Amino acid sequence: MKATLHEAVRERRYVCDGAMGTELMAAGVEAGGCGEHWNLAHPGRVLEIHRRYVRAGADCLLTNTFGASRLMLARHGHADDLRAINTAGVRLAREALGAREGYVIGDIGPLGAILEPYGDLPADRARAAYEEQAAALVEAGADALILETETSLEELGLGIDAARAAGARSVIASLAYDRSADGTFYVTMMGVLPEQAAAFAEERGADIVGLNCGTGMDMWGVAAVVRTYRAHASLPTMGQPNAGNPVLEGGRAVYKQSPVEMAAGVPEVLAAGVNIVGSCCGSTHEHTSQIRRIVDDFNGRRAPAGAR
Repeated sequence: MKATLHEAVRERRYVCDGAMGTELMAAGVEAGGCGEHWNLAHPGRVLEIHRRYVRAGADCLLTNTFGASRLMLARHGHADDLRAINTAGVRLAREALGAREGYVIGDIGPLGAILEPYGDLPADRARAAYEEQAAALVEAGADALILETETSLEELGLGIDAARAAGARSVIASLAYDRSADGTFYVTMMGVLPEQAAAFAEERGADIVGLNCGTGMDMWGVAAVVRTYRAHASLPTMGQPNAGNPVLEGGRAVYKQSPVEMAAGVPEVLAAGVNIVGSCCGSTHEHTSQIRRIVDDFNGRRAPAGAR
């Protein structure tokens, strides 16, 4: 049986893919549209995005299911397609990998509402939504599940519990941090610091702790958070920054950090001890290709004699 993702990444550094949402928008999804439904309506376009990342050297593909919980799909009138969308998401990522050794990570995003008592989402509804999507992804054959772009420990905990209950072989807890105004620390929208997240993720039963997205988060920021994670937990780590901060052009958010500019920070992230490095909003397969080049050099320089 193939090693679990959290076991495999302790042997060498892995490369994850890049953005899906902004790539779908470039392919024709309207702003505010349901890109996850394209798993059914336009599977060939989703498959091609995955394949570009595979050709660029990604070891891990996140499924196109970020907003495929019942609560999120209901906003687009696609709640009844939940199982089909999540199943197709896993199938398309697996098809894109083909014969390449790699991992399909079932992507689960936030539920789009704040839990009670601070918001109006009851915990039992949130728990049910996470459990339903996690079960669909695991049953479809995902190698791991990621709870991505989380900002509160309460919601993250429900997601981790659901992934564990579904039987996920690896569970990744990934939070979105913003850089403070003075640039001295990172914190989520709901006030969670990296040291709190690391300790919580390990205690709750996650196998990998990560970070993605976030305002002001770049590869150097990833390195800083990863160092904090490693100081407060023994879990492998994962980092996926955006391609810079977005600017509005023609009513659309545009990310302008080039592949070369993003890759310049990858050595710092690797030195910090990250186990999986990828990218998030605004990135493309070209960013993945540049990351792959640097990770290959890092892995090669640390390979035991005769291992290459």
